[in-house]
This record gives sequence, C-alpha cells and structure tokens, in this order.
Amino acid sequence: MMSRRKRRALELLAVSEPEGRVDSLFVARFTGELLDLVRDGLATARLETHGPARLKVEIVRIRITDAGRRAIEDPVRFSQH
Repeated sequence: MMSRRKRRALELLAVSEPEGRVDSLFVARFTGELLDLVRDGLATARLETHGPARLKVEIVRIRITDAGRRAIEDPVRFSQH
C-alpha cells in the first residue's frame, strides 16, 4: 500500500502545470518520497540548466507519469515491492 505522504506528493504533482514542479520547498518536504516515486516509475526527475552562461542555474523538474496517475486513481491495485 502507498504511504499517505507518497500519495500526497503524487497528488501535488498531478495538479501541477504540465511542465512539472520545480519549487525547492516541495522537494525539501518530500525528498524521500520523491526519490521512491521516481525509482518506482510513478514520477520523473530531470535536471535542467537555465539562464545565460555566467548566471546558469540548475533545477530539477519533477513530473508525474501515467503510472503515477493510475496509482492515484486506483490505490488498491498499486502495491510497492
């Protein structure tokens, strides 16, 4: 069964913009859960670089996957191994 915190993280990803979430407070609050969700294929994380050469900033963009959406819709069917 999925923990409440993992489910909450998935729900927050599901209502985020199509581009995903990049806010550091979200990542800080759910770091362990997000790592598990990415490992389990329920979310993706992609490192991106933004800005001009001297001022480049690296961010991690996190998105829910189709499998993550299915896990929210049918939590009984979803089980972690």
